[in-house]
Amino acid sequence: MTREQCIAQLIELLLAAMPEYKREAAEVPQDARSLFVLTTNVDHAFQRAGFPKERLFYTQGDYGLFQSSEPAGLTATKTYDNKDSVEAMLHAEGWAFTPDGDIYVPEGQQAAMRIPSDLVPFCPDDGAPMTTNLRADDSFVEDAGWHAACERYQAFLARTTDARVLYLELGVGENTPGIIKFPFWRRTEANPRARYACVNPTPQYIPDSIADRACLFPCGVAQAVRA
Repeated sequence: MTREQCIAQLIELLLAAMPEYKREAAEVPQDARSLFVLTTNVDHAFQRAGFPKERLFYTQGDYGLFQSSEPAGLTATKTYDNKDSVEAMLHAEGWAFTPDGDIYVPEGQQAAMRIPSDLVPFCPDDGAPMTTNLRADDSFVEDAGWHAACERYQAFLARTTDARVLYLELGVGENTPGIIKFPFWRRTEANPRARYACVNPTPQYIPDSIADRACLFPCGVAQAVRA
């Protein structure tokens, strides 16, 4: 089952748990329903599962991109696809690839866990060592793709401000609650037609102001989908 199918099944499960919202959702034509994924994951999981990129906002970065470790001027807004570079490193370490793109160590061999010096990536524009495009400090590069995704997400929020909408939170931790959890609470509170659902195996809190329009599933996403 793909990630998209899992989430679709999970949404149906959540709607079944909130009968009032399920009745309201049924009034909306299927082709008028839409979704958008706001994620702090940086591992390409949604794209690899087939989610359309135009419905994703990967706010914390993208492991599929390099950036300069000393961004300034041109490189302050520029990232670099790293697929070919990373694959060359893996081959040099002794890894092999399946037709589906998974990696493995051939039988009887051992990965070297080191790469030749000439494969160490340097920025082609400023000569600085490359690093992953990850929001670890104030050197994080928000490139044109990041800003375009942000604009699409903001447009989605604007379209759904007063709409029937389900804010579905999947496995959000306490590291950066200000990105997903707290905004979802605020938007649910501000919109009487909105519902909030949280799927998380760790103890979670739901504000009293939205408790009558919220649903908590104290389990992992995979367990919820199999339920």
